[in-house]
Amino acid sequence: MSSTPWWAAEDFWRKCAIFVTAFMALVLILLTFHSLAAIQSGAGRVPAYSVINHRIDYRMDSERGYQIPVIGAEAPLFGRKLTDAEAEQLVDLGKLTVQAKNCMNCHTLLGNGAYFAPDLTKSWLDPGWGNEQAREVLMTLFLKDPVANARTFGTGRSMPNMRLTDDEVRGVIAFLKWMSAVDTNGFPRGFEPLPQGGA
Repeated sequence: MSSTPWWAAEDFWRKCAIFVTAFMALVLILLTFHSLAAIQSGAGRVPAYSVINHRIDYRMDSERGYQIPVIGAEAPLFGRKLTDAEAEQLVDLGKLTVQAKNCMNCHTLLGNGAYFAPDLTKSWLDPGWGNEQAREVLMTLFLKDPVANARTFGTGRSMPNMRLTDDEVRGVIAFLKWMSAVDTNGFPRGFEPLPQGGA
């Protein structure tokens, strides 16, 4: 008869390892499906693409202790209200353009990327655009020719001309407006948005 206690037996720990591995694989699968559902456009804290037809602002939420996006009245991008399908197509074009031009080589989105240039998560609401009425024009001019329209704020850094087409520029701006409506749990901290609605 073996003198090895049951809890020290190799066979016991092999079975434990198999059970734990199978259980954690199941947990990972469940979490993956939950995460995919939670980050879909129009689910929870991620707005539908049609949010680009509305004014987006940030207000302090006293319960959560940080600013959250507030979707306001209609304020169509480029002065034209888009259907849900048109909004999705335009935001997708912007998202693909940001990926194709490797914007995260210099910028960050949701804190991910490089830290050479500003984070783009809330760039639609950046007070550096001056005012709500001039923002679309200034963003368009900047993206079309960032060298001539550079805003370095004393850093000496400038964005190269990415040679974006007019459609790509519109798509990138739509993507950035949509991104600004994502509830990021207060990221970036201390962000002061551009006044909206004549405020």
